[in-house]
Amino acid sequence: MSITMEHSGTTEIGSSRRRKEDAHLITGQTVWTDNIRLPGMVHLAFKRSPMAHARVRGLDVSPALGRPGVLAAYAAADLAADTINLPCAWPVTPDMVHPDHHPLAPDEVRHVGDPVAVVVAADRFAAADAVEAIEVEFDPLPAVVDMEAAVADGAPLVHGDAGTNACYRWPFATGDYQAARRAADVVVSRRYVNQRLIASAMEPRSVVVVPTPATGEFTVYSATQVPHILRLMLCQLCGIPEHKLRVVAPDVGGGFGSKLDVYAEEVVALLVARELGVPVKYTETRSEGCQTTVQGRDQIQRIEVAARRDGTLLGLKVDLLADMGAYLQLVTPGIPVLGAFMYPGIYKMDAYSFDCTGVFTTKTPTDAYRGAGRPEATFAIERVMDDLAAELGMDPIELRRKNWIAHEEFPYTTIAGLTYDSGNYEAATGKALRMFGYDELRAEQRQRRDRDDPVQLGIGVSTYTEMCGLAPSRVLGSLSYGAGGWEAATVRVLPTGKVEVVTGISPHGQGHETGFSQVVADTLGVPFEDIEIIHGDTRSAPQGMDTYGSRSLVVGGVAVYQAARRVRDKARRIAAHLLEANPDDVEFADGTFRVKGAPGPATTMAEVALATFTAHNLPDGVEPSLFAECVFDPENFSFPHGTHLCAAEVDTETGRVTIRRYVAVDDCGTVVNPLLVEGQVVGGIAEAIGQALYEHAVYDADGNLLTGTFADYLVPGAPDLPAIDTGLTQTPATSNPLGVKGVGEAGTIGGTPCVVNAIVDALRPYDVTDVPMPATPQTVWRAIQQAKTVGTH
Repeated sequence: MSITMEHSGTTEIGSSRRRKEDAHLITGQTVWTDNIRLPGMVHLAFKRSPMAHARVRGLDVSPALGRPGVLAAYAAADLAADTINLPCAWPVTPDMVHPDHHPLAPDEVRHVGDPVAVVVAADRFAAADAVEAIEVEFDPLPAVVDMEAAVADGAPLVHGDAGTNACYRWPFATGDYQAARRAADVVVSRRYVNQRLIASAMEPRSVVVVPTPATGEFTVYSATQVPHILRLMLCQLCGIPEHKLRVVAPDVGGGFGSKLDVYAEEVVALLVARELGVPVKYTETRSEGCQTTVQGRDQIQRIEVAARRDGTLLGLKVDLLADMGAYLQLVTPGIPVLGAFMYPGIYKMDAYSFDCTGVFTTKTPTDAYRGAGRPEATFAIERVMDDLAAELGMDPIELRRKNWIAHEEFPYTTIAGLTYDSGNYEAATGKALRMFGYDELRAEQRQRRDRDDPVQLGIGVSTYTEMCGLAPSRVLGSLSYGAGGWEAATVRVLPTGKVEVVTGISPHGQGHETGFSQVVADTLGVPFEDIEIIHGDTRSAPQGMDTYGSRSLVVGGVAVYQAARRVRDKARRIAAHLLEANPDDVEFADGTFRVKGAPGPATTMAEVALATFTAHNLPDGVEPSLFAECVFDPENFSFPHGTHLCAAEVDTETGRVTIRRYVAVDDCGTVVNPLLVEGQVVGGIAEAIGQALYEHAVYDADGNLLTGTFADYLVPGAPDLPAIDTGLTQTPATSNPLGVKGVGEAGTIGGTPCVVNAIVDALRPYDVTDVPMPATPQTVWRAIQQAKTVGTH
């Protein structure tokens, strides 16, 4: 698809507009789900398993019923929750093991926090107190925590009837890797671990269900990224007609993938509301969220790269163990499959072999976490490229230059089978190197090494690309994904010339109202301030596939643009009639229709809107309406890219890491709003630094989460982060008419390997080749001591 963008003459696209949605967010006028207060509303609290794996030998909820304020208490069978299975929409292989996953566990619990019963009370405190009275007898079963041990012969089973802890095996290969290996001069093999992470959104999960018994209707308010998907799944699970269920995502305080799911608590709240006929609320505590909200990453990566002595890549082999946790949530098994296509990154090679085994453990289920499989893949390929450069004695930038796809070669079909439509890695890298002062920092590094400075300087490199704009429905179908990737939009010009835009995209902090308004303002020539974006409510926005996978602008924004363009085309026809001209002779600029080459009369979009409303003088056969719809399904993913550079100082005596300089130059195609892009990139890098240096969901051998509070699970705050210098290059996408590419996950994808590469680079004189994440002072110090015991330094 070629770029055919037609502007009205205004210049909103490319402008750093401040976010129009921020006023109500920072003045206390927000509507978070937990803010909702309704007459007669009751509250839920869940009895959760204190054990990672056990049989439920006995369960008695009756003691809770005598507690003050308690209205009801239910086990699974009391709500028929034992007949409902939470959905997994991505069966990646025909023989994938898909165990039962009930909203309330009827007979066996499989991770700490697995719910077995629910209490309903007049307030959340009474409910929480009454939960303690529920009597449960557990027969302990062996915990399964280590992935490698879980797939060994004789390992205890998470799901006994499955006969295995392997959820699936997904192999993929192109070319002959063994032949590439035989032809190689150098083979570098590594084992990397992408540790388990807890998504720490500012707003906890929350749900309110409001029944209307007279009509059999329900309204579900949820802090969710996916109101449309949630609506469909709740209808299917609970047997409610789709037209009787409305889902509203009010203001949502972050998600990062953790709110891209259908949770047990949402299902139970709906069941209880149907049972009692009153509004029901549940809001998780932070400790509950750490135990029960889906977690991210948790992969063991064995990666091998074969190359010639001059640095030319020949082949890549990846063997992956991916922790599913105890159950399969909405897209759990598909996350590593997404990553499978990105291990080759931006590089050319002759052969690629990928093999992934999904593994069940008695831990909280994993699912999407910002980047969803692609940060893991980028981490592995960018780490091993640095290790290969060290093996060959090459500068890591030079090794990358030798192997990346040159800008003249696009469109380029990679060894993994993806067709990258456009890119310019040379431009992004060149700009990043200049901003960073690469040569000067390398000179300083040599000086520190020469004098054996106890504080060494490391320079980390990450040159990434990603597949995002999760969409093409046929491609998703070929991967057995359970839904399409299209997105819907409606644009309405009101009689006064103001504009309403309805989108199926549901924001949770990205700035959609601002960016979409800029697109519509340029397309229709109306003021930015005169555009309202309507979203997050399945009644007012009945069609949509929601927000995840950096698809908001690439899919949803393009749908908005296409709908606005259709409105403009209809308005041109009406304007031509009013101007007594042929529509082909009418041009549009600065919000005004004029006859080409004629200084005479003109009419504005607002005047056309009013004329359409009155319908006194319309062309024959034209209906008196000025609105249009579009459902956009892209023909390809989008492929943003960038170069991130990190200078880190590592104290070899204490292990302390200090990020001294961080530069990120990203290319997300046509930039609608540079301010929004910078916010997304910096936010993503903050999460990348979190994984690299701070965050780790740690379980003990019995399956207990040891980092279940923010006192133990370290999330970096603003004082912990360096200043981040950002830059942009713009290589428009050719797969959509706006030329845009995604950017919401870019910082997380490019950032983590960049930081770890800097740390390892600082320690290479000490024979350190890897530092596990998170690279805490203790971890770094231990890596140095271990290298001393086996090395020569």
